[in-house]
Amino acid sequence: MPAMPGLVSVKTPADAPPLRVAVPDTQPLRSELSNPPRTPLKKTPSSTPSRSKPSPGRSGKKDSPGVSSSAAVIDVDDPSLDNPDLGPFLLKLARDAIASGEGPNKALDYAIRATKSFERCCAAVAPPIPGGSDGGPVLDLAMSLHVLAAIYCSLGRFDEAVPPLERAIQVPDPTRGPDHSLAAFSGHMQLGDTLSMLGQIDRSIACYEEGLKIQIQTLGDTDPRVGETCRYLAEAYVQAMQFNKAEELCKKTLEIHRAHSEPASLEEAADRRLMAIICEAKGDYENALEHLVLASMAMIASGQESEVASIDVSIGNIYMSLCRFDEAVFSYQKALTVFKASKGETHPTVASVFVRLAELYHRTGKLRESKSYCENALRIYNKPVPGTTVEEIAGGLTEISAIYESVDEPEEALKLLQKSMKLLDDKPGQQSAIAGLEARMGVMYYTLGRYEEARNAFESAVTKLRAAGEKSAFFGVVLNQMGLACVQLFKIDEAGELFEEARGILELERGPCDQDTLGVYSNLAATYDAMGRIEDAIEILEQVLKLREEKLGTANPDFEDEKKRLAELLKEAGRSRNYKAKSLQNLIDPNARPPKKESSAKKWPSLGFKF
Repeated sequence: MPAMPGLVSVKTPADAPPLRVAVPDTQPLRSELSNPPRTPLKKTPSSTPSRSKPSPGRSGKKDSPGVSSSAAVIDVDDPSLDNPDLGPFLLKLARDAIASGEGPNKALDYAIRATKSFERCCAAVAPPIPGGSDGGPVLDLAMSLHVLAAIYCSLGRFDEAVPPLERAIQVPDPTRGPDHSLAAFSGHMQLGDTLSMLGQIDRSIACYEEGLKIQIQTLGDTDPRVGETCRYLAEAYVQAMQFNKAEELCKKTLEIHRAHSEPASLEEAADRRLMAIICEAKGDYENALEHLVLASMAMIASGQESEVASIDVSIGNIYMSLCRFDEAVFSYQKALTVFKASKGETHPTVASVFVRLAELYHRTGKLRESKSYCENALRIYNKPVPGTTVEEIAGGLTEISAIYESVDEPEEALKLLQKSMKLLDDKPGQQSAIAGLEARMGVMYYTLGRYEEARNAFESAVTKLRAAGEKSAFFGVVLNQMGLACVQLFKIDEAGELFEEARGILELERGPCDQDTLGVYSNLAATYDAMGRIEDAIEILEQVLKLREEKLGTANPDFEDEKKRLAELLKEAGRSRNYKAKSLQNLIDPNARPPKKESSAKKWPSLGFKF
């Protein structure tokens, strides 16, 4: 890769061609302190190795299928590894193995041996790692580790790519100059991409943050390349649903690009499209619409017809959220015309617009038109044109399933979700997405009264989310739902444990006054009641009533139910409520009637559980 202006690229053999490791369905990684690739809200591990570090000894591992024994076991006493010319030579062989079609397995063999050689040479240099002289074997070691990790990723062995990258970020010392900063930046960003593919979003974001910090220290905080990394990190925050942090970084990106680019530049348009996604997620539809209109104007000026059509779809989404349905239809139809003309009538982008129109007509009560558009989209997804990704098909099927579910066709919705899950099942980096699909299937099984299948679906989702280190509010909600399925199966002890875990997560993520948190409190109190832990149930219900009376108001229809349940428990325990509420009756119209309870809050009358 070309070196960034002002920074010297990490040393490689002069006659070596650029290494390209073919990683299926991934993107090139930044191997410089320069612009990260623009990918819409998805980080993937690197296909082009950056400068990294050696694998910490794999001699204790079993041979993986397709990997030669020499790749799995390195003779640490081999004196040839001390030869300083061996590492560069082996990396060149790794390049040649890939270029000649021998495949990544052979390249992996060479890369592991090259890494070990660089490691031995670094140990012979004073001062030892981290540091080194002016770079030399230390930075070559970093590069070798990046190459090794990239080859592991190309084989789909992302777990094995992590240890080399974790070692790689320890090798360079950014305080020693731009070469080291380059290697450190590359290592953190590639590690972040790899962790993202494993579904470990929080750890991934921490790596991106560290990479951005190194880049800012080297280039300053107004360099255009810093702006690109800020946008990349903002996209990661959006994936993690940390919208305030995403908005802050996206604003910084806009400021940088406005300072360095022409007005209405393509860079600014990309920033505004991301900002629109953030504003829409936060419910700020007017600002989202403003950003999209400005982005569309920039794309029109640049002659980017397909991009303009994509923005029109986003504008249609905002209009639909604002219930401006006629304007939404116009935006969708305009985009549909462009996509059909430029991509063909069976392209997945055409199907995606059909899905948007199906949802719109469903919302406006035109069910016949909605079903027609669903069927048109399904015909395209069932016979995809070459080049269609499984992610596109799975996403479309998932959206259609939501429409079928809302028109009371759960069996058809389940079939579509199962098909989506099967498409994503063997794709790296999709475990969190599959967990989301399983959670939705669990909800549908539950509403159909198929509680054992519901519990199994929730359990599978929870297992995947735990493996990814998930601690979000979504995880708490899934735990609550799994607990409800356990109650229906009379697995009360298991339900209690799940509700307790859900309570801890939701209290931390959303606070005690959030409706989801209050729902878990109520479910936990009912479970304690069923388990005979009357005092614990009373304590929770008193806490809930206190929160409602002091902070949320007593007009909520749940208030009377919870008050009645508490009175029954206190009567059973032989005492009365000792908490004197601060009445809010003076804030409520005495002639007003409490609103009717929505059917979406399903309860079992005997215990008062909430879904």
